[in-house]
Amino acid sequence: MATKVTFLDNSGFLVETPEVVMVFDYYRDPAHNVVKTLEHNPDVPVIFFVSHNHRDHFNTDIFNLGQSHRRLYVLSNDIPTREIHDDMPIDWMSAGDRVEDLPGGVSVRAYGSTDAGVSYAVTLADGTKIFHAGDLNNWHWDQESTEREIHKAKERFTVIVDRIAEEDPHFHIAFFPVDVRQGANCAAGAEQFLTTVKVDNFFPMHFKGDYDKACTFADYKIPQSVAENTTFYCLHKPSEHVELK
Repeated sequence: MATKVTFLDNSGFLVETPEVVMVFDYYRDPAHNVVKTLEHNPDVPVIFFVSHNHRDHFNTDIFNLGQSHRRLYVLSNDIPTREIHDDMPIDWMSAGDRVEDLPGGVSVRAYGSTDAGVSYAVTLADGTKIFHAGDLNNWHWDQESTEREIHKAKERFTVIVDRIAEEDPHFHIAFFPVDVRQGANCAAGAEQFLTTVKVDNFFPMHFKGDYDKACTFADYKIPQSVAENTTFYCLHKPSEHVELK
C-alpha cells in the first residue's frame, strides 16, 4: 500500500494511505497540508494523534479540522479537557493502553515517554507499522547534565525502548526526536532506538535548531547492518514529503 508522509512542523507529520489519513502531533501547518488533503479525500476517515500536552505538539485547532469527515482523536491522558466537548470522538490513552478497530482498520498501542505523555505504535489494516515517539528520547545535555543524570536518563529510556522491542520489534516507519540542543550526543536516543528496534524508514524530528546536524546520518553511531537496512529521510521544511511503497 502506498503511503505518503508529509512534514508539518516540529514533530508534526501527515501520513496518507488510501484507507485513512493520520495526523501526528499537529502544532503548525503553515502550508495547510491537512486541510488540502482532507478536501481532496472527502470519503477517507482521519485520525488525529496527540502524544502529550506540550504546545509544540498539541494545538486545539485540530478540533476544528475534518468536521465533515469520519474523524477520531487519539489523545494522551495529559491533554487538558477545557477545550474538548463531550460529543467529540476521543480515545484517551496512557502507557500500556491499546485500542483496535479504529477508522480505516487502524489499531494503536501507547508506550511510555521519558517526558510528558506517551509514544504511539500504530498498525494499519495491511500490517504496516508506524511509530511516533512524541517526546520519548534519551534526554540529557552535554554541557549541563551530571554523570548521574546522564545515567538515569539512559536507564529510563532503555526500559521503555526494550519494552517496545519486546512487543513491537519492527516498524516500517518511525518518527523520532533528534534535538540538536543536546549537543554532540543529540542522536544518542535515535541511535539506541534504531539499534534495538528494526526500522525500515526513519524520520528525525523535533530538531530545535540546525537540522543539518540531525540529518547527518553517516555520523550516527549504529551498526553497519542497521545503516544498510534503514532508509533515512530528512524532511525539515513544511510540505516536504515522500511517498513510500
